[in-house]
Amino acid sequence: MKKSQHTTNYRNALIQVPEDCPVQAGEVPSSRGGKPSVASLQYAMIAGSPYACTSDDVIFATSPAGRALDPVAPPALRQQARDAFFSKGQACMRASPLAKRYGWGIHADAEARLAIYAMETERYRELANDPAIKQLKAMRSKRV
Repeated sequence: MKKSQHTTNYRNALIQVPEDCPVQAGEVPSSRGGKPSVASLQYAMIAGSPYACTSDDVIFATSPAGRALDPVAPPALRQQARDAFFSKGQACMRASPLAKRYGWGIHADAEARLAIYAMETERYRELANDPAIKQLKAMRSKRV
């Protein structure tokens, strides 16, 4: 019996920067202690190839389960690990530090592929004001 699969993908949506974001402009995330942070890994994946990856791709690749896989792991093994990972619900990109801490809006197109836009850019404002795009807020860092 196959387990049901959850998804973190949104379509035609913008995850906006929350009101309590500590920056006024998009910042490139840095590594921590010489190791890449989740934010820096997500930034590299999305900024390096806009509209190439879905949220599920990014969430899995930057998770401990995804990073633990050998880069040359067979596709069947990679798919098995991904299926096991998404057999339980996972936090979506609304919880990503890219929006919460670093000031990046995350846009998902009609095929659920992602691109990021700094909060101070004209493109971010266009997406945020587009009534055809579902508007979501990233999760706040602090409770109100």
